[in-house]
Amino acid sequence: MSEHDVPDTTTAFVAQAGRRLDDADAFVSREVALPPLRPHDLLVRIEAVSVNPVDTKSRAGLRSGTRQLGWDASGVVVAVGTAVTRFGVGDEVWYAGDINRPGTNALLHAVDERIVGHKPTALSHAEAAALPLTAITAWETLFDRFGLTSEDEGTLLVVGGPGGVGSILVQLAKKLTRLTVVATAGRDESRDWVLSLGADHAVDHRSLVEDVLAVAPDGVDLVSTAHSAGNVEAYAEIVRPFGHVVAIDDPHHLDLMPLKRKSIAWHWELMFTRAAFGTPDMVEQGLLLDEVARLVDAGVLRTTARTFVPGLDAEGLRTAHEIVAAGTAVGKVVVHRV
Repeated sequence: MSEHDVPDTTTAFVAQAGRRLDDADAFVSREVALPPLRPHDLLVRIEAVSVNPVDTKSRAGLRSGTRQLGWDASGVVVAVGTAVTRFGVGDEVWYAGDINRPGTNALLHAVDERIVGHKPTALSHAEAAALPLTAITAWETLFDRFGLTSEDEGTLLVVGGPGGVGSILVQLAKKLTRLTVVATAGRDESRDWVLSLGADHAVDHRSLVEDVLAVAPDGVDLVSTAHSAGNVEAYAEIVRPFGHVVAIDDPHHLDLMPLKRKSIAWHWELMFTRAAFGTPDMVEQGLLLDEVARLVDAGVLRTTARTFVPGLDAEGLRTAHEIVAAGTAVGKVVVHRV
């Protein structure tokens, strides 16, 4: 299929405003238009998607109409744009999409090749779909925001260790740096999970300061946080002078003044930034995913998929959103074709 043979429409599975997740029509099937492929676009047959907290927040915030959600995806290229150079028809790919374009909850999806990677051959599409968004977020946190190298030492605290980003960030930090990794985990299952991924210590987020200082008496150098609200004063206490915090969540009315006394730097990480602004280094996201795929195929990293929902359709997505919205999922929740 060339760019001239791209169909006009595809089946999408859209969230409806004004619905609860236990409503049968929280998600419905719709035939939606496929825009003409842009020069750098791939048209991908979606085989699996995963559901992230950003998906559930976007659905909950929908005030009217419908929205095609979804960012993580794994699939097969069925058509390419005129300027595509890195992929061909038949290639298996994975990616996390562009927040300014329709989401991946569809049978066919158009995406810019520069933010796409070659899928790991060692993983099924369902296993692969769990990783792109979280792997990009974790990689950019460690190597772009913190500016770490393979030689760096120190102590990293991962707040939200059992979650999707935390689950891959723990692995990357342990495999690619010399950091000591402390991860929060409030339940026995969560503790077992983060320790199995390589964390040196698991601590309870409900007694964060006490537990962290018990395993790192001098404090930590770095914090990656998925739960910033209400924790800034705790970070000010446990982070060493000139330390760094990277936040991936969306806290409101955050007061960072407690960090000033120790000159602690606060950074934001949003993996959609490159695609949203078409930055000159946009292709770095695709190359990053290729490197993560290489590490997966080499057995260095493992998938964080833990829950698989069969049926890439409206009901499958509704079920997956229910699981993620409950806030108790360990690892990632994936919806896949059967």
